[in-house]
Amino acid sequence: MNARPHKQSMSELRLRRLAEHNQRLKEDLSRPRIRVSEASASLIRYCKTTTDHLVPSVWGPVQKGEDPYAPPGAGQGCQCLVM
Repeated sequence: MNARPHKQSMSELRLRRLAEHNQRLKEDLSRPRIRVSEASASLIRYCKTTTDHLVPSVWGPVQKGEDPYAPPGAGQGCQCLVM
C-alpha cells in the first residue's frame, strides 16, 4: 500500500501540466489575428488623424484652454494657497 495516498504521482502532475499548457495553446490559437500590413496601416492612419499635444513640432502650438496636459487653472493666473 502507498504511504502517501493523497499525494499525486509524478505522472499525474505531468499530465495536469500538459493539459493546462494545451489549454493555454488553444486559447492563444483562438485569439483574433490580423495581418501585419493591416495593423501597421491602421496605426499610421491613427497617428495621422489623432492630434498629439505632446508633439507641437508636428501639430503646432496648443492654446492654453485646449491643452489637456496643462495644470488646472493655468490660464487664469495663480490661485494657489501657501501655508
